[in-house]
Amino acid sequence: MDTSQRDDQQQAAARRRKELLEAADRVVLRDGPGASMNAIAAEAGITKPILYRHFGDKGGLYRALAARHTDALLDGLRTALDAPAARRDRVESTLDTYLAAIEAQPQVYRFLMHPADEEQSSEKGFDVGRHSAPMLRRMGEELAKVIAERVDLGPGSDELARAWGHGIVGMMHAAGDWWLRERPFPRAHLVRHLTDLLWGRLASAGDLPGGPGF
Repeated sequence: MDTSQRDDQQQAAARRRKELLEAADRVVLRDGPGASMNAIAAEAGITKPILYRHFGDKGGLYRALAARHTDALLDGLRTALDAPAARRDRVESTLDTYLAAIEAQPQVYRFLMHPADEEQSSEKGFDVGRHSAPMLRRMGEELAKVIAERVDLGPGSDELARAWGHGIVGMMHAAGDWWLRERPFPRAHLVRHLTDLLWGRLASAGDLPGGPGF
């Protein structure tokens, strides 16, 4: 097989994988945490063994879906952080981007973060707890990089940036999870309350010289 044929096969496989992920997304939007491999295979018009062939197992499909949605969310968070606005405005915009994402697709969020209440009769549910923690850790590391690159935190800055990055993601996740379940007040109120909580040392720290600023 020559190089062009291999490239064609790889491109075809990538397209097919994208189509299967889009079918999985449709099922998740409909069924939330109750989405099953059987339902996803039916939506894609294939048998379950073919679905396994592409993703290996339920965990492989879950990781692919998690990466797909995490990539999109991180792009949105970076855009909010890079906006030409005052620091507090960008913090509010970043928090709002995350909360707006989980509000817009609550079924996707619940699928990624919460197991089904009852297992499917024909198969075990997705092992959500095993895979959601790495997704949150990835978000924490990404935010830590942004903080370390932009904010002058003095001695021990890398340690502090990582603690803040993971702490802020943990706060967003816990507060957002509670808010999405109960909807006790508008999203804008939660954004303001969380920004007020963060607006201590972060507000007084100076930008690193020559950096893009935070």
